[in-house]
Amino acid sequence: MQPTPGLVAILAYDGLCTFEFGIAVEIFGLARPEFDFPWYEHRIVAVDQGPMRAMGGIQVLADGGMELLDSARTIIVPGWRDRSAPVPEALLHALRQAHARGARLLSICSGVFVLAASGLLDGHRATTHWRYSTELAERFSNIAVDPDVLYVDAGQLITSAGSAAGIDACLHLVARDFGTQVANSVAQRLVMAPQRSGGQAQFIPAPVSPTPRSDLSRVMQWARERLHQPLEVRDLASEAAMSERTFLRRFTEACGQSPKTWLQHQRLARARELLESTRHNTEQIAERCGYRSVESFRVAFRGMVGVPPSVYRERFGGGIKADF
Repeated sequence: MQPTPGLVAILAYDGLCTFEFGIAVEIFGLARPEFDFPWYEHRIVAVDQGPMRAMGGIQVLADGGMELLDSARTIIVPGWRDRSAPVPEALLHALRQAHARGARLLSICSGVFVLAASGLLDGHRATTHWRYSTELAERFSNIAVDPDVLYVDAGQLITSAGSAAGIDACLHLVARDFGTQVANSVAQRLVMAPQRSGGQAQFIPAPVSPTPRSDLSRVMQWARERLHQPLEVRDLASEAAMSERTFLRRFTEACGQSPKTWLQHQRLARARELLESTRHNTEQIAERCGYRSVESFRVAFRGMVGVPPSVYRERFGGGIKADF
């Protein structure tokens, strides 16, 4: 039985960032007739009184005021209207109360400045658009700002980088609630990759490469087809007909992460799919994902996903029992 995901409250305010607001509505508010289990409820919550104007000349009508936050399981904070604009104390108080009772808070892009102003991010790792990361770190020194990732999951607090990274963060939350197969289905409807590789580094302006990177795309696909093998960076470099040093540099420049980290992510994504959809036991899955031992697989899986493979299967395997 799928869990009941509860109410998602999406904040709206005068000066609303339309794209980021639309991301949240698309993922959590769109009807999902393809699923035979309850989807999220959603409400638009007014932060300001009177007409609220969004970017592009749009006016937004809300379902209610901040009293709706009292029953929300998840609260989405789109990019804030101005990073230097003060956040209403009533909103900060409501967010603190929601967090205290266990609600999840997810910010998109500059929405992190709202969470930062509440003090809830103090002592936690967080991210925002790479253009704003230095400002965030300087203004809120108690936050461990990571400018290189697409999103950070700190349990109840999820922060995402630039606007489109909000899609990655929202899909991640869907995967937490329903498993990767459901998140992949939502991504397919959005016509996007279910899990983008790399961090923000790949989007920071850099000199245009004089040669295309189709060679790397080919090698990445070659590796995906051989995740059951104990591939090393030297194997990928050999397939790309490059020295290991050159391949490492070009791959990291293009993807924002090392080939070793990328391989780890690909192996664990495959492992999650197998845990959700097959009866393979942990040893078989470790072997099919290229791990040399089941213990190294368990350590890697728990380090990235946050729970052991057995617990993940219980939550998202739809009652599948492993063969022994």
